Amino acid sequence: MAVTTEHPTLAGPPANTVPTPASGGKSGKKRRLPGWWLPFVLIGPAVLLELLIHVIPMVVGIWMSFIKLTQLYIANWAAAPFVGFGNYSVSLDFSSAQGKALLQSFITTCIFTIFVVGISWVLGMAAAVALQRSFWGRGFLRTLFLIPYAVPMYAGIIAWKFMFQQQTGAINYVLTSLHLVGADNKPFWLIGSNALISVIVVAIWRMWPFAFLMLMAGLQSVSEDLYEASALDGAKPFRQWRSITLPELGQVNRVLLLVMFLWTFNDFNTPFILFGGNEPPSGDLISIHIYNTSFVNLNFGFGSAMSVLLLLFLLLVTGIYLIIGNRRSKDNA
Repeated sequence: MAVTTEHPTLAGPPANTVPTPASGGKSGKKRRLPGWWLPFVLIGPAVLLELLIHVIPMVVGIWMSFIKLTQLYIANWAAAPFVGFGNYSVSLDFSSAQGKALLQSFITTCIFTIFVVGISWVLGMAAAVALQRSFWGRGFLRTLFLIPYAVPMYAGIIAWKFMFQQQTGAINYVLTSLHLVGADNKPFWLIGSNALISVIVVAIWRMWPFAFLMLMAGLQSVSEDLYEASALDGAKPFRQWRSITLPELGQVNRVLLLVMFLWTFNDFNTPFILFGGNEPPSGDLISIHIYNTSFVNLNFGFGSAMSVLLLLFLLLVTGIYLIIGNRRSKDNA
């Protein structure tokens, strides 16, 4: 008996299949699920606030950096003359008085940031390692170490301001009681060359509990078996910290140091509250310098240019830091 076969291209659709509608036409449109608009409504307020608080002010600030917006044109911004990169050239002209002042403020801020971030990280790491294992009173010490982080910023800095007073402050009282300074030679802490030391101390007091909290959280993921095995091999505590703790906290440290750097370099509240707007040259951090240029000297165009330069510097440092960190992570992997 002969068997006949049909060409597949000529064969019709199987009997049990249902033809699907064409992609075009009304029958091909996808139906929207009920409530499809709800996610947009929920995210709308956040997007609106982000535009009003961050994006629009940033765009306006960049535009202000290209005009000569001084106190003469505050009432009518449109009349302010366009100077292009004139404000930037003055800021980067270190032979001028404005350029020298900005450079000095930048160097002071770098010194301030290095000391605050470095010492805060060391204190946070030491406290986190010391409180890693359970012992009696560990919970009390953890709470005690986190008090500076929980105290309201303004209340804590104002308390330090009272302690730094020359005649009635607790700092000079303790130094005089220990006979480290004479009763007639009490140092000034909020003026003169000691101002930088004062703002560094207060910033460390505020910053190191954050480092302690992050590192302590990171240590919770480190297995105790690693330390026990290394102890059986004769590893001392410092060797354990160098060979186990630091590598295990690599990702935490990478993010922590970047965040601490950005927060510290942009710190405005600490010097402003501590010095009350009358900071000496040794405590003239770049955030205060930009504030004084914009809101005290009323040179908003020049202050905006310095703010944009600060933003570019922080973006550059952050980009380089992330690139180096990613390369090291790939090499270790």
